[in-house]
Order: sequence, then C-alpha cells, then structure tokens
Amino acid sequence: MRCPACQFNGTRVVDSRPVDDNKEIRRRRECESCGVRFTTFEKIEETPLIVVKKDGSREEFSREKVLRGLIRACEKRPVSLDTLEGIAMSVEKDLRRIGNSEVRSDDVGEKVMNLLAKEDEVAYVRFASVYRQFKDINVFIAEMKELLQRQSDLKK
Repeated sequence: MRCPACQFNGTRVVDSRPVDDNKEIRRRRECESCGVRFTTFEKIEETPLIVVKKDGSREEFSREKVLRGLIRACEKRPVSLDTLEGIAMSVEKDLRRIGNSEVRSDDVGEKVMNLLAKEDEVAYVRFASVYRQFKDINVFIAEMKELLQRQSDLKK
C-alpha cells in the first residue's frame, strides 16, 4: 500500500476491525518511511443486483432508495431509523440470497411491505398507497381489509 503523504510503497497494519455488518474491514496503517497513519477499507465486491421495473427498464438495486421510501412512509410515526435501515438491509439480503442477478420491482416492494406491516400499520398503508398506486377508494379499502385479516390471523 502506497503512503498518501510520501508515496513510499511500504506500510504496516496497526489495527484492523470489521465494519458494516462484517462486510468490510477497516485498517489503520502506518507508513514505514515517514510514520504517517491513514485508514483503508477492504470490502467484498458483490455482483450488481438489477431491478426490472414495471415498464421493463432496468436499474441497479439501491438500498438507499428503499430507505428513502421507508423514511417517507414513516414520517411522524414512532419507527426508529435503525429499524428502517434494518428493513432495507434485510430486503437486500433476502434478494441476494435468492441468487438471481435480476429481480422484479414487484418482489422488492412486496418484501418491503411485508416487513413494514410488522412494524407500523399506518406506515405500511402509506407505503402501499404509493407502491400499489391506489386508483380509488375501493382499492384502498380492499388493502385495509387485507391488512386487518393478516392482523387477525397473526393473533390466532
């Protein structure tokens, strides 16, 4: 590793620790020539996960985009940011575990809604109304009935 200060090509690792749910390693290094310390990160290079949208277009999966949608749905709701980050991370893990390099946007949305429904019903309805693009009040009522049925099934 080349020193950013003097460009010497010799450094030693002073400290290593895992970060980002053990997906990366943070290393503190010290230059053997000038003694400057700096930080580097190592991480696994994952194959891109492509989302196929309803119109057939494709884009790379973005956990940040999922998180933004969750934050919007949970505005003024008692759901912590840690919980929302956990949902977004869980969705990504589930999609990668399946092993396909392409997933449908419907699958992403359904996974998000299933996890969000367990955390906050109002946030779930908000997310579903945008995701499913409710056309009228009848579709909204049908979704509410489905949510109530799921809740009663869980209590049994």
